[in-house]
Amino acid sequence: MTFDALREQLISAAESLGGGPAALPEILTGIVDDVDHALREPLEIFPVCHHSPTSGLAMLRRLREKQPKVVYLELCEDLQPLLTELRNCRLPVALQAFASELTGFPKESAPLSVIAPITEASAEYQAISYALETPGVELVLVDRSTDHVFQWEPDVPSAGGGEPEEDLHGDAVGVEIGDLRPRFAELEEHLLHHGRVRHWSEWWDQYVEQPLAGADHETYRQVMVLVGSLFRRLAPHDTRRFASDEDRERYMWTRIREHLAATGADPADCLYVCGAFHAASRVPEAGSAPGTPDFAISPRTGTTWLYGLIPSSHSAIEAQFGLAPGSVSIAAATWRKQLTKHRLTPFTLEGRRSSGRRKALPVAAAPGPVTDHLSGYLSGPPALDGLDEEELRGWCVDIVRLARRNGYLASTADAIAVFETSVLLAGMRGRARPTPYDFQDAAVTCIEKDTVPGRRDVRRLCEILLGGDRIGRVGYAAMPPLARDVFDRLEPLGLNLEQRSIQRALLDLNARPELAACSQLLWMLRYLLPAPAIRPIMGSRRLGEKHFQESWDLDLGRHQRSVIELGYEGVTVEQVLEQRLRRDAWDPKATAAIALKAVEDSLLFLESPRLTDELGARAIELLSAERTVDDAPAVLRRIRRLLGHYRATAPVLPAWCERFVTTGYAHYCTLLPTAFVDEATGVRQVGAMLGFLFSMESLALSLGCDRTQLEIAVRQSHPESPAKVALLWAALHQLGALPLADLRARVGELLGNPLVVPAVPQYVSGFVQALEPVPRLTPFVVETLSRAFGELPDPVLLPWLPQLIMTLRQQAAELVPVLTREAGRTFPGTLAALDAWIPPWKAPARAARPAVVSAGPAGAAAALLASGRSSADAVAALLGCEGEWTPSGPVRDEALVGLLTAYPESVEAVAGLIGV
Repeated sequence: MTFDALREQLISAAESLGGGPAALPEILTGIVDDVDHALREPLEIFPVCHHSPTSGLAMLRRLREKQPKVVYLELCEDLQPLLTELRNCRLPVALQAFASELTGFPKESAPLSVIAPITEASAEYQAISYALETPGVELVLVDRSTDHVFQWEPDVPSAGGGEPEEDLHGDAVGVEIGDLRPRFAELEEHLLHHGRVRHWSEWWDQYVEQPLAGADHETYRQVMVLVGSLFRRLAPHDTRRFASDEDRERYMWTRIREHLAATGADPADCLYVCGAFHAASRVPEAGSAPGTPDFAISPRTGTTWLYGLIPSSHSAIEAQFGLAPGSVSIAAATWRKQLTKHRLTPFTLEGRRSSGRRKALPVAAAPGPVTDHLSGYLSGPPALDGLDEEELRGWCVDIVRLARRNGYLASTADAIAVFETSVLLAGMRGRARPTPYDFQDAAVTCIEKDTVPGRRDVRRLCEILLGGDRIGRVGYAAMPPLARDVFDRLEPLGLNLEQRSIQRALLDLNARPELAACSQLLWMLRYLLPAPAIRPIMGSRRLGEKHFQESWDLDLGRHQRSVIELGYEGVTVEQVLEQRLRRDAWDPKATAAIALKAVEDSLLFLESPRLTDELGARAIELLSAERTVDDAPAVLRRIRRLLGHYRATAPVLPAWCERFVTTGYAHYCTLLPTAFVDEATGVRQVGAMLGFLFSMESLALSLGCDRTQLEIAVRQSHPESPAKVALLWAALHQLGALPLADLRARVGELLGNPLVVPAVPQYVSGFVQALEPVPRLTPFVVETLSRAFGELPDPVLLPWLPQLIMTLRQQAAELVPVLTREAGRTFPGTLAALDAWIPPWKAPARAARPAVVSAGPAGAAAALLASGRSSADAVAALLGCEGEWTPSGPVRDEALVGLLTAYPESVEAVAGLIGV
């Protein structure tokens, strides 16, 4: 057998350990058996690790050498139509499957999103480029579909990608090729401790990437399968994740055999690219031989999946898959360096800039016999590059230059210190040459002081120096129709909206009326996209407003993902906006206030009477079904605004508005007695209910409502809370059942009763809230506040004042200007007048004036009626009164004559005014 000698050496080593675990010989021989099993498979298995430059280099070499006619790739099979669009993108980008309308999955989990990032240094991109650019080569994706991702792992946790402002992946679930990492913390901690490294990415770079960078194909393949087998055998086998991995392997081999049987392809001309963990699979369904049992693949659910490309970045990939910050940037820098060192030209898709002219593929060599490369690799030291002083010196000079630009007091001495410290750290960690991680540690040690003077620390500057956080971009041709339509419609602005910086757009709609369409689109995008993507600087969009100049900050380049995902919801922005409004209004948790907001938004953005009427009808339905009045303030505010808009722009109110007013009048009358006594209902909500009933009363009565219903509801209300009692008094006053004099007397009784004085602030708060339903009480509320400030004792007044201020700020901010204006009219305007000022409510009552018109029929009133008999007869006929006129002679009202005689100047002025 090929690996008999290696197997015997490992068994001898396990036995020599003596006190080692009993399972150690089985594990060591098992991983060798896995390598032997994988190499004996007729269909060549190419093991890779995700985002590994070494895997990319080995893939590049193998493709040029073998020239396979079929490439099977471990990637979700339903993502295949997206691969041709990679030629229109700048990597890194991510393939995405998105679903917002779910069938077969819990509705509350929507939307579902799966992403698969692609970088230039990855082996999968080399395989994709080779297959798509080489005539006669077929690329087949064989991994489970995105629908099966959630079928098999319904509770898979979401992972955000990148910084908050660079949230390129969002909460999508990431899929990758070749997750090579220990499955339990003890093994990883052991490897990191003995490897003298900080994190897993550094361990992998030091002990796998660098030794395999220049290895031949067979050595690379055997080592990668060995590592995959080791992690596989040491992983817990009783977890859902391990079972899912085995199902994925069964799925992929079943798809491979189906394709081989359907096309008749020779396994020797095929290449199977998968993760090293899956390359060591020993499930019964693994293998390309005919007769191998197939895996029963469950059908997909009825969920409709939408597919597209979204921009990605190095930092988003690191956050998505738990890699160390900067590791993907370092991998990209290593990839470029190795290409230059070995003079290799990578495969690239046409339409993208390549690193050089691609050489013609050589004639494929016939596969030779499998030989043991593991023994020599494991027994000898790795062939590592020595210290490259020129490269390290360049890093040290550049990092000092970057540090000075970012506010650090760095000098040439710091560059020398970083160089020497990098070499020292590499020697302490047993390395032949400093790695980028050693250089990072040295730079932080020598340059970074107690504080960071700028936005970036030294570790971040090192990442920028070694390659930076490269951010991909999806090309125009690869975008969905909606995204292309957005950029086309915003073209008159004359801005490069694909640029990853904030663009300032100035719209003068008077000088350039054609920009009105751009303004409308920007407001719709403002509603649909995250706030940083579209930000208005000048101008607003509200009912009744019209601006002729607007200013915008546009950052669509950095929020390209959000624009692309809009394309998954519809073909145009207007269609997506209509769907969003309908979804909000018909959501199970929707309220009447939410539906009214949707009505208002439809008027602002879409101008669709049909949609507005449907949303209005939905608001009526929701209002009738509500059993609480928590949203009464929002309902009152929005329906007032809508009624004002329609009265100013339409000859008549829409039918849904009239129905909403009548329904709301009856609804709130019914709930009013309960709301007054319910402790869970706040004063603000009760005040809003009364505001709706009183402000809409005239309209409701004209539409057929009965005022008696309101009177009965108020009389049936018996609140106990002082604030609600004050509201009830205000309502009685509005209905005419409580005159202002009696209301003032009740407040006086409260202030004069020592037992009630501590509760007076609550009564006052209720009166303040009463300004919403009864605005004519504003002078009385100012009077009550003044009396409270003047008469309440300090132990009661002082703790109440902060509470009053917070209540006014949070719940009644719009009432503060009303109170301020009324106080300005009531109180004197100068300090000198304050000493002699007497409050109106304390001024002595004026003597009653004598009647200037006698009550008898001979008075001035009788004379007035006699002089206009036709008008009096018409009014009497209208009222149904019958009577006869009493003859009378000239009348003389002595009181009236005396008044006119006493003030002749006024009489002459009036006579001159009317021309008598």
